[in-house]
Amino acid sequence: MNSMHVIDYRISGDDMQFVEIELDPQEAVLAEAGAMMFMEDGIALETIFGDGSAQNSGLMGALLGAGKRILTGESLFMTVYQNQSGTKRRVAFGAPYPGKIMPVNLGEMGGELIAQKNAFLCAAKGVSIGIAFQKRLGAGLFGGEGFIMERLQGDGLAFVHACGTLYERVLAPGESLRVDTGCLVALQPTVDYDIEYVGGIKSALFGGEGLFFARLRGPGKVWLQSLPFSRLATRIVAAAPQTGRAGREEGSLLGGLGRVLDGDNR
Repeated sequence: MNSMHVIDYRISGDDMQFVEIELDPQEAVLAEAGAMMFMEDGIALETIFGDGSAQNSGLMGALLGAGKRILTGESLFMTVYQNQSGTKRRVAFGAPYPGKIMPVNLGEMGGELIAQKNAFLCAAKGVSIGIAFQKRLGAGLFGGEGFIMERLQGDGLAFVHACGTLYERVLAPGESLRVDTGCLVALQPTVDYDIEYVGGIKSALFGGEGLFFARLRGPGKVWLQSLPFSRLATRIVAAAPQTGRAGREEGSLLGGLGRVLDGDNR
């Protein structure tokens, strides 16, 4: 495992947050491509192939790292930002949607954290971003995010983001919690994750909560988000004006009436 860079940081903002990281000379941070908000002079960036953890293991290691990122739906490339000046410099990364940025000290988490796809934002150089397969068929097929989640490993700082408000819960041994599958952000590997059927056919069809819950059983920490991004995207698409046959009136209060008056009631 690569040696971890120890970084200082500050999270700013309320609903649209960004994390500002202070780098000592030669320190570096790894981030998703396109996440950078600003960087000061003296910081050099390098686009790398794969997940950043296999750069010293030759071509095969880089290809394996890239393959992991394809499976999690991420870009083939990541970016390393290194302070090559002689004094402290800052670089900042913004969350891709409204919500909260969560700093995680992997050393305090036992060296590993399991997160949903697309939750990772940035981390100290040396943190490995890999994949975690769901062990159960039910969790893989109906877990909202499929078989594959992101596995963050190391003993440095990593930052993940959640949509809406972030909720942290510590589960005692044997304690269970049922959550909407899209509301799960991250969990410790000690937490057992499985999928549970909602119940009666009436609840399944008309309850509005979907057919399946995620069942989390302790011990360990879990992090939930109040607004899954998929739910937010669905509401935005539903509320967006349609610009098809109805033109500019589509989506307005009089849009439907306007179509009738225009003779276009198809």
